[in-house]
Amino acid sequence: MPKIDLNCDLGESFGAYTIGMDEAVIPYITSANIACGYHAGDPLVMEKTVALCKRYGVSVGAHPGLPDLIGFGRRRMDVTPGEAKAYVQYQLGALKAFCDGAGIPLRHVKAHGALYNMAAKDPGLAHAICAAIQAVDPNLILLALSGSEMIRAAAEMGLSSASEVFADRAYQRDGSLVPRRQIGAMIEDEETAVSRVVRMASEGRVTAIDGTEIPIQAQSVCVHGDGPQALAFVQKIRRRMASSGIEVCAL
Repeated sequence: MPKIDLNCDLGESFGAYTIGMDEAVIPYITSANIACGYHAGDPLVMEKTVALCKRYGVSVGAHPGLPDLIGFGRRRMDVTPGEAKAYVQYQLGALKAFCDGAGIPLRHVKAHGALYNMAAKDPGLAHAICAAIQAVDPNLILLALSGSEMIRAAAEMGLSSASEVFADRAYQRDGSLVPRRQIGAMIEDEETAVSRVVRMASEGRVTAIDGTEIPIQAQSVCVHGDGPQALAFVQKIRRRMASSGIEVCAL
């Protein structure tokens, strides 16, 4: 039976601002990527989200991003590998402190937004993220784009990794994500998105935006929890996985 992890980016609220449907979505996922204060989140939200994960038995992961709160970490920045390592290490340490306080382990790391996309193609940044993980806890799993430089860097540096696919994003023929600003970047039809996920999990293939059939390794699928239909979408994916004979389980 095929197996897949169902992950979601959570803990993105901060201060007086509430973002996402964390409490509604979390019972239906197996892994949470928690914002660590740079692109979103704050200490109180981090603590609360870790507690929610403990309550529902959801695996906790860190979701470090670039220091760009206004841009939600989605704007590219000119950062050196040394800077990227320090940014990631700092954020991992912060979330790990809350995990330690709650008595649950920090299990994985998934870079956010622009940092994720930059490191997917830049070996220097990919190795920097891996170096930060090694410095904090070499047993952490790197969750990264399937076929990316991050997956290769993890293998080269002796780290465990898991290949991630996206339910609501279109792919380019090289396996990278279509930039959000490009037409067709988001898969808006729920049925299409769910069917693509099932195919990626069961067949290891996906249709790129240009119609090319490309191979893809799917160990974890990301569903976003900040849209108006987020809850219904996550529930639909869980039902379809079960009916398709795919086991949903944490990394």
